Amino acid sequence: MLDSVAVPSGPAAADLLPRLSRLLAGDGPALLPVPADDPREIRRLHEALSPGTPIDDGVALVVATSGTTGVPKGAMLSASALTASATATEERLGGPGSWLLTLPAHHIAGLQVLLRSVLAGTAPVIMDVSAGFDPAALIEAVGRMSGPLRYTSLVPGQLVKAFENPEAVAALASLDAVLLGGAATPIPLRERAHEAGIRLVRTYGMSETAGGCVYDGVPLRDTEVRIDAGRVVLGGSTLASGYRGLPDHPAFAEPGWFRTDDAGTMVDGVLSISGRLDEAISTGGLTVVPQVVEAELATHPAVLECAVVGLPDERLGQKVVVAVVASDPVTLAELRSHIASSLDVTAAPRELFLVDSLPTRGPGKLDRAALRTMLATR
Repeated sequence: MLDSVAVPSGPAAADLLPRLSRLLAGDGPALLPVPADDPREIRRLHEALSPGTPIDDGVALVVATSGTTGVPKGAMLSASALTASATATEERLGGPGSWLLTLPAHHIAGLQVLLRSVLAGTAPVIMDVSAGFDPAALIEAVGRMSGPLRYTSLVPGQLVKAFENPEAVAALASLDAVLLGGAATPIPLRERAHEAGIRLVRTYGMSETAGGCVYDGVPLRDTEVRIDAGRVVLGGSTLASGYRGLPDHPAFAEPGWFRTDDAGTMVDGVLSISGRLDEAISTGGLTVVPQVVEAELATHPAVLECAVVGLPDERLGQKVVVAVVASDPVTLAELRSHIASSLDVTAAPRELFLVDSLPTRGPGKLDRAALRTMLATR
């Protein structure tokens, strides 16, 4: 039977730890985590994933994918997959330690912070991010962590905010590792973190792989990666058994493998993600990958964060536009020139939107669909 469990924000999320402990031990029903303070999302997940009804033997956790359009899918994860993910992370980072939770605990990245804490026998420090990520609160939270090894997991937008507060940066630099995932990390942000002494570990993975399964481009123990016609395909001990109620979904059609929607390459055992196959922009008969353009734009000194999307255009079909969170004044001409110095001019944005923040979904992922809708009405 699948049980819905309401996951509160802030320190009260620790109430979930006993149930997670029993779950990892194979004791009790499978759990569907839902946000306690979001009735609309609870209703959406209940309608799609049917708690209170039977579920396949061996499933311990059903984690909803973070998409906000269409019907959500629920990745079915076993206790062994969750344990494999947590132990492989410990192995890569240097051993079990204490964790700081800065992410919503009903998504896989936040859940894994709690699960790693259970397996390590440590008490997590939990920040309340229901009203947003506060760098000042991060300082106090890091101060409450016990040693000898201390870790946290962030999304890039949180790291950007942390750099607004030098004391928050120092707090992060005091940790043994800061996992960074959920979205692509701009090279300038990585370089800034390195210069500040932050031990940044870039993670790649998803609900279907029990969270991050590739760290800094290198697969964790037991994780397998192959490239199929440019598409990243993942396998290994952390893999979900499929989607709840979707036994014939093509992503899991090949036993033991999960076909992602990501384009990537493997060179000398290191995985590089170039973007999502379903987000490419067709402009004037040519294809532009948003993430490639974003990576270049992020190297401009005035760009803090940016996102590229395609908007309808009568002549081109779609035109490339960019939304920018800027630290200093910047013009479209400057950004077009910046792109043209390294990429084909086709990739240069034709319109610039200056915004205060970029819309996100789930655990801090860019909500490209929401951004496209927002820009189309401006």
